[in-house]
Parts: sequence; structure tokens; C-alpha cells
Amino acid sequence: MSLSKKNIADELVRELEMTHAQALQLTNDFFDQIQATLATGEEVKLSSFGNFVIREKAARPGRNPKTGESVEISARKVVSFKAGPKLKKLTQIG
Repeated sequence: MSLSKKNIADELVRELEMTHAQALQLTNDFFDQIQATLATGEEVKLSSFGNFVIREKAARPGRNPKTGESVEISARKVVSFKAGPKLKKLTQIG
């Protein structure tokens, strides 16, 4: 099962007895705040869950898979997620 914004909103409606519109607005506001914070270059730390960080990737050589032609992949910033210790412990298999 994948977890969607709708699933989160549905759970908020069930647990907190709020309207679906309120729950969806809260969910959207939460993710919008994460996006806005990352857009400013700041990390997002969610206690007991993990951290979203922006990493700089250097330019590197690549290859067009259709033509086989060599191309330069430009330098860019990417968002990565690092799970916190509690989340890692919960997701360990075995």
C-alpha cells in the first residue's frame, strides 16, 4: 500500500473528528511547509522520523540511452531523505 495525502486526510478525519476539507487543508499545508523550507535551502527535521536534506550533485558524464551519445549531466541540487534511528528500528526486517 502506498500512503497518499488522501489517506492521511482520511485518517485525520477518523482520529480527530474534523471535516474532510479541514483534514485535506491541514495535510496540504504540512507538505507545502516542507517544500517551502527546502526551497530556501534549509533542512527539514521531523523528530522520530528523519531528515530531508538538500545535496549538491556535481556535473558528470552521462549517456543518452536512445542514441548512445555522450552527454554532460549538469550540476544540480537534489532532496534526499535520511531515516532517523526510531524509523530505522521500526523498519528492520528480522
